[in-house]
Amino acid sequence: MAATPSVRWGILGTGFISSWFVEDLVLERPNAKVKHIIQSIATSGFEKGQRFAAQFCPQQSPTIYRDYQKLFNDLDVDIVYIGVPHAFHKRYCLAAIDAGKAVLNEKPFTLNAKEAREIFEAASKKGVYVAEAMWLRHRPLVLKLRELIHQEQIIGDPFRTFSDFGLDIDIASLPPSSRYRDPGLGAGSLLDVGIYSLTWAILTLDPHSPSGSEIPRVLASQSFSEGVEVTSSTVLHYASTGRQGIATSTTNINRGPNVIARVDGSDGYIEIEGLGGSMPLSFSLYKKPATESEKNYIMVEKYDFSSDPGKGFIHEADNTALDFLAGAKESSIMPWAETTRVMELMDEIRRQGGTHYPVD
Repeated sequence: MAATPSVRWGILGTGFISSWFVEDLVLERPNAKVKHIIQSIATSGFEKGQRFAAQFCPQQSPTIYRDYQKLFNDLDVDIVYIGVPHAFHKRYCLAAIDAGKAVLNEKPFTLNAKEAREIFEAASKKGVYVAEAMWLRHRPLVLKLRELIHQEQIIGDPFRTFSDFGLDIDIASLPPSSRYRDPGLGAGSLLDVGIYSLTWAILTLDPHSPSGSEIPRVLASQSFSEGVEVTSSTVLHYASTGRQGIATSTTNINRGPNVIARVDGSDGYIEIEGLGGSMPLSFSLYKKPATESEKNYIMVEKYDFSSDPGKGFIHEADNTALDFLAGAKESSIMPWAETTRVMELMDEIRRQGGTHYPVD
C-alpha cells in the first residue's frame, strides 16, 4: 500500500480558532487521507507558543517563532494557516505569498473585496495556492444536503431559506481596542458570523455555486451600538428563479444549540440543526402531508452527522493538503471567484447598512 502523504503546516496565531484547527489536524484517524504535521507556530510570545503546542499538539514538536516572517521563510513549511484577526489577513497573506508559501486564510478572507482581489492577483503572479478557510463548505453534511436539494430535489423547488447566527457579546463593556469593537479590526456581526448565514442561503438556493453563480440582488439593514454594527438582516433575491434567502446575524444574543437554518421547498422543507451557524450537526427532512385532511408536515428522516471527527476542520485541512500535493492553485470547493463574490455581497450589505471600515 502507498504511504499516506504528509504536509507540514505553519500556524500563524494562537487564538481559539487556531487551537480548534490544530486540535483537528492532529486527531488520530483510521484511513486518514493525509498526515498533518505542525511544523512551526508563530505568535507574539515564545512561552505563549510553547503553551499552545503543549496543549493542542503535544505529540509534535513545532518550531516556535515570535517573528512571523521567520515562519514564512521556514523552508520546512508547506502551507501557512492564517488564524489572526480579520484586519491582518491581507498583510500576512501577501507576506506568505511573497515567500512562496501556499496559504489557507481564515474567513472572512479580508475586510472587503478589493483586498481579496489584491491577494489573488499576488498569488496568481507568484504561482502559489491560496484558499479561504470556509470550513462549512467542506463538511460532509453540506455535501449531502446539497446533493439532496439540488440533484435529488428532495423538497421539490427550493424557494426560500432562513438562516441566522448569533453571539452574545457585551460590546459596551469591551475596550476600544477589542476586535469586537474596533471598526479598524473589522468589528461587527456580519464579517464574524453573518458570513455563515449568507453561505447557508447561497449553498441551498444556488445549485451552481461555487462556479457560474448568479449574483443575487441585496436588500440589507444594520443596527449599531457604540458605533459598531451589532445586527444585520439581509434578503438575497435570485432574479432568475425568484428564490429568496433571509440571512441574519447579531452579537446581541446567542440562542445556543438550535435550528440554524430552514430551507423551504415546493414539496417540503429541511431544518438544519447545530451548535451555531458554523457547526451543523444534523438536518431533518419534512414532507407535505399526503392528503388535504392532514395539516402538519411529516418528518421523514433525520440525517445525523454528530459523529464527525473533532470540530469539523479536518475536512478543509485534508482538501487543502490534497490540493497542494496535486499542484492546484485554487480550491474547487471555495475558488477565488466565490470568495470574491461573497466579499462583494458583504460590501454591498455594509454599504446599504452603513458600516464603513477605514480600509474601504
